[in-house]
Order: sequence, then structure tokens, then C-alpha cells
Amino acid sequence: MKGNNLQHIWLFFLLVVFFGVQKGSAQETVLDSEFTYEEFLGVVKKYHPLVKQADLILTTSEAKLLKARGYFDPKLTADFNKKRYKDTEYYSLFNGSFKIPTWYGIELKAAFDSNQGDYINPENYVPEDGLASFGISVPVGQGLWINKRMAEVKKGKLYQELGDYERTLAVVDALTEASAAYFDWKQQYDKAKLYEQFYQNAKERQDWIVKSIVLGELSPIDSVESGINLKTRKLEWEQANLKLTKSRLTLSNYLWTEDELPLELSEVMEPEETLHDNILSVLNINPVSEEIDFENHPKLKALSTKIAMKDVDRRLMANKLLPKLNVNYNYIATPDYIDEYNWDDYKIGASLSFPILLRKERADVKIAKAELSNAEYGLKFQTQELQNKVKAKFAELSSYQTQIGMNADLVNDYQQMHDAEVRLFELGESSIFYINTRENKLVKAKVSQIELENEYFLIAAELYRTLAIL
Repeated sequence: MKGNNLQHIWLFFLLVVFFGVQKGSAQETVLDSEFTYEEFLGVVKKYHPLVKQADLILTTSEAKLLKARGYFDPKLTADFNKKRYKDTEYYSLFNGSFKIPTWYGIELKAAFDSNQGDYINPENYVPEDGLASFGISVPVGQGLWINKRMAEVKKGKLYQELGDYERTLAVVDALTEASAAYFDWKQQYDKAKLYEQFYQNAKERQDWIVKSIVLGELSPIDSVESGINLKTRKLEWEQANLKLTKSRLTLSNYLWTEDELPLELSEVMEPEETLHDNILSVLNINPVSEEIDFENHPKLKALSTKIAMKDVDRRLMANKLLPKLNVNYNYIATPDYIDEYNWDDYKIGASLSFPILLRKERADVKIAKAELSNAEYGLKFQTQELQNKVKAKFAELSSYQTQIGMNADLVNDYQQMHDAEVRLFELGESSIFYINTRENKLVKAKVSQIELENEYFLIAAELYRTLAIL
């Protein structure tokens, strides 16, 4: 999408505030100001709550990564228990530790024990000054190459990528919905102007007929015929104005200030007259280019990222087929002799667990593989569907462009027939009935032209949504 014209946007806000807030005051004046489609999209993209909601997707994904990294935060723990009864200190037990998790499941630990009392467990006996220890715990089997902590961090990074793609898709959806509101406003505006024009024509014709009747040049019945047409045009204009008002209010739902205050579109604002010529360039759509970068399409990239997350889950489940074998070594010494290493002072341990049948683990692996395959099939389908959808939208654009050209020729032909009928009427060789008949066909053709252009705009916006160009 092209860059926003900030001066035009600022002018728009001034007009909205002045003509919206000052409406009905002595300061209100008539001013024609075009509010272009590009300026409108710029306002929506900058200030609309839906776009700001999309930004929260990034915030959430960043928070998920932060949470995952929290699994590797160092942990400080302390445990103190004491019992004293009838002047006897049964026990006073203190244990403090500091643990540092590392990437490959290895954990570093420093601890200090200070235990005293008349009735403590012999294994808790320590020197009077306490006992310090420094050690390492290593998962030899399950959890060495991948574990829950590693998996969560990897998925957290993928969540951040996914959040960026999902934000893009959410913003594109919001801009597409806003575009539909703009197109409807333009359609209703053009129809209202069209019906106003034909109402004025019918009014002028009625006045001329009445004067001609007074002069005896026309029959009084002609005023009845022209009067019916005048009332019909007035009714059509009133109905069009109602639809225009509703479309203007709908469009106002997408207009907000930087301070998150809603705006109401002023009645003096006009839609872009040359939108048909500019819409594709505004949306960065090249109607003749067949080179679409589907590999970097946000929707497909989001699906690929989800597949990568499921692959992490599969690897984690497969790792659980290995036995749990953890070994640990801790060097122990009193604080005074901590730097005088003695190989004979240590604590070591090992733990082993392994389910015999592995039914739960094998089932988890099968489920993870099935979900991964399902996601991969979904990506293949979505890729093909997206390619065909883009081709279909380009075909629709081309077809509607042709239909608009054909209908424009019809409008020109009906205009010539209508003008010729008016000249015949002025020469006394036609009637109001034939003029009204020609005019009705001309109005219908012009309305059809407006509706065809609106369909063309909507297809362009849907193509923009499909391509996800931001």
C-alpha cells in the first residue's frame, strides 16, 4: 500500500472536526473536499481499534516467549525447620540452594546445610559451621537433547514469528472490512448524485411543460405524465439519500483520532471520483503480473510455523521413549575448606525409570505424528486453494473491467437515444411517455454502471485480502 499523505489526513481531521462539531452554526460553509481511498486507509491503519487489537497479537506472542524463557531462570530456595520442647532443641534444620538450569537439561547447583539438635537424623549431621556443596545433574537419557524447557523456548520463538504473521492477516482483514464500507459509501453517494441530477432534469422539464400548456402548445395530460416522473425521481432521490446517510455512518465506524476518539464523517466530504483508476495501485496489486510470492505469504508462513511447532512436540514425545536416567555429582566441604578440593568428599546419585510397555509414550508419538501430518496436508491444500483463489480473483477483475466498459457503451447509447427523443419532443414529434421510457433505461444503465464498479472495488479488496499485502 502506498505511503499516507499526512497533510491530506490532517486536512481531513480538520474538516471533520470543523464541519462535524460546528454543524448548524453560523460558521458552517459549503466546501467540496475529496476524501480519497488512500487517505481513508491511512487513517484506519493508524488509529482504528481493530488495528490496535492486531498489535496485541505481537504483545501476546512476546509474552509467550518470555514465559518460555522463564523455565531457564535461576532458582533460589531455602528451607528451615526447628523443633524445641521443654528446654530441649530436638532439631534445627536449614537448607539453602541456588540452581541454574542450562539448555541441554544439565542443571548446576550450589547448596548450604546447617543442621543442629539432639534428635536429628544421622544423615543430616554436618559440621558446626555448616556444609557447602557444588554439583551438577545430568540427564543421560531422556531430556538431554530435548526436554520440556527446550521445547517451550523453541515454541516461544515460533509463537513470536506466528504472531507477526497473524498480526498482518488481522490488519489486512480490518482494512478489507473498512474498504467495503468506503466502497458502499461511494456507491450510495454516486447513486444519490445521479438521482438528484435526474430529479432536477424532471423538475426543469415539468416547469417547461407547464409553461407550454399555458401557452397552448401542449395538452394538459402531458403535465400529468411528467408529474408522475417528477414524483418518481424525487422518491428515488429521497431513498438514495437515506442509504447515503446510513453508509456514511457505517464508514464513520472506521474513523478514529490518535486519542482513540470516534469521528463522524462530515456530509461535505466526497469519495474519490477516480477510484476506478487508482484502486489497484493503492492496494499494490499488479493486474498483469503473474509472479505471486506464495512462499512468503503470511497465511502460508503461519501454517508452516504451526507445523514447526508440532514438529517440536513430535520430537519431545519421541524423546520420552528413552529411559529416564539422571546422574548427579556434588562436591561437599565446610565453608573454610571449600577451595581445598578433596576427591573423597562428595555426594553422588543416580535414578533410573523406564516403562516396560511404553504404551502411553508410543501413543503420544503416534498422536504427535498424526497431528504433524494433518498440518502438512492442510498446508498443501491451503497453498493450492490460495493459488486458485488468486487466479479466480484476477479473472473476476478482468471480467468486471470488461463488463464496465461494455456497460459504459450502453450508457452512451442510451444517452444518445434519450437526447434524440428530447429533441424530437421539442419539435413536436414525440411525447413525454417516450422521453420517460428512454430516461428510465438511461437511469437503469447508469445505476448498473455504479453497481458494477462497486463489485469491481469489492473484488479488488478481496484480492488484497487473499494476497495479504501490507
